[in-house]
Amino acid sequence: MDDRRVLRRTEAATDAVDAIAAEFRRGFDAVAKIGKPGVTVFGSARVRDGDPVYESARECGRLLVEEDFAVVTGGGPGVMEAANRGATDRGGRSVGFNIVLPHEQEANPYVTLEETFHHFYARKVMLVKASEGFVIFPGGFGTFDELFEALTLIQTGKVEHFPVVLVGRAYWGPLLEWISALVAGPYISPGDVDLLEVVDTPQEAVAQVLACFRRECAHELGATRAVG
Repeated sequence: MDDRRVLRRTEAATDAVDAIAAEFRRGFDAVAKIGKPGVTVFGSARVRDGDPVYESARECGRLLVEEDFAVVTGGGPGVMEAANRGATDRGGRSVGFNIVLPHEQEANPYVTLEETFHHFYARKVMLVKASEGFVIFPGGFGTFDELFEALTLIQTGKVEHFPVVLVGRAYWGPLLEWISALVAGPYISPGDVDLLEVVDTPQEAVAQVLACFRRECAHELGATRAVG
């Protein structure tokens, strides 16, 4: 895999930098083709058609398109497929920024604009660059990585304070309790917990994104946006 090769100490720096730069250029070109505000949907690649999480993500994709957003995902199966499928159900822009993995290399069939990446960091930049907000369904390590990277970018002012909406209180509740417990110590500031919104339905998730897009959500009304 390219990431593993790049991280070897023996890898030639020039070749690696040139390959990464070329991937960033392709990614920026792909983002420019979207042509409208996007919302990135994250979640497990393991859920399948008929699973309640899959159906909720599919409905989220539909609702986002109805509000004239493009639906952006990592392009793979599971929640990503469901959100892209919902977007195509409504004839909307369905974007997939796929990653080459040994067990997961093909973009799902519901993507209408697709770019495949070899480097996670280039792909993750595009998922943020294309987006006015994140909607995050239950998932595993990859989903957690995307969640905490988004929070860190907002917390440090590297990006604007876009909405980060977690869908599924039952799933996310233990994580939120753990985060809230850290507020009592020196690790997380009380205001940082407010970077997250948690809801139970795709309708609530889309309403939260739309409110922030219109500059009407709580963090817009109560705080100055951090611009990176």
